[in-house]
Amino acid sequence: MSGFDLLTPELVLQAVTQAWGFSLESSLSPFPSYINRVYGLRDDDGREYVTKFYRPGRWSYEAILEEHRFLEDCREAELPVVVPVPDEEGYTLQDVIAVDDEGNEEEYLFALFPKRGGRNFDAEGEEEWLRLGRLLGRLHQVAGEREAEHRLVLHPQETTMSHIRELSDLVHPDLRVEFEDFCLEAVERISPAFEGLDYHRIHGDCHRGNILDRPGEGLLLIDFDDMAVGPAVQDLWLLLPGRRDECSRELNLLVEGYEEFLSFPRRSLDLIEALRFMRILHYSAWCTRQRKDAGFFKHFPGWGSKAYWTKELEDLKDQVRLGLSAV
Repeated sequence: MSGFDLLTPELVLQAVTQAWGFSLESSLSPFPSYINRVYGLRDDDGREYVTKFYRPGRWSYEAILEEHRFLEDCREAELPVVVPVPDEEGYTLQDVIAVDDEGNEEEYLFALFPKRGGRNFDAEGEEEWLRLGRLLGRLHQVAGEREAEHRLVLHPQETTMSHIRELSDLVHPDLRVEFEDFCLEAVERISPAFEGLDYHRIHGDCHRGNILDRPGEGLLLIDFDDMAVGPAVQDLWLLLPGRRDECSRELNLLVEGYEEFLSFPRRSLDLIEALRFMRILHYSAWCTRQRKDAGFFKHFPGWGSKAYWTKELEDLKDQVRLGLSAV
């Protein structure tokens, strides 16, 4: 049984109705999300919402509350984010237990957000890159005001080592030793560059798909599900259209806009390609947690095969050859 086998549309509607006391229309609109389950819904007054059911076992109750606290901190600072809707008692995180015919139980944690639309924001001109930099400078200004004790720490000796341990048993036996040895050597190589850097709350997955442009309002930063504790540069490099050495203009503009609000730790720019290496492993670990979901292999054909792991190992080696020379 995978994490969402017991989550039915009827349960989603029932859980949201009971938690917030809304009278809802009976239809749900599933959104594309492989980690969690996300649905659009509407109340009888025509107000639109998005409910997110968190993948069981991925985040603790406390970790999700830290995501919500970060969003609330941003809202109080007038940053453009979407804050979860509290219930009558002020709680933003709810839970529901599903039981199947054989008595198997699964607990689902879920939250409700007002629906906010917008178009994808693709920075092209100088002012647009400066806007992005300002947004992230403001975000990190708020981020440093509170700690997050229950979120992942984006450091090769913590998150990346965890990913390697998680993946090792799943790598094809013919490649397992080579995969482990190579990844462990790379982690040892990049780890010293992370020492002494300032770590604080970050968005964690700040790519272009998570920044919307709302005409007449401005930019909107969405999807804090991968919120972490890490170096500031993590929230900049995913926005770049290529590798660091190909994007000096865009990166300089991001930093310039950022520093209108907060000093940027420029030494952390040397981490960009190391962080890209870490993200490759993060993505593989992301897949492992969903491989038992219905329809997974339709979206990821061949995942877990020898050919898959051969390609994965080659990608990691290419990243080390092409991108880690500065570390």
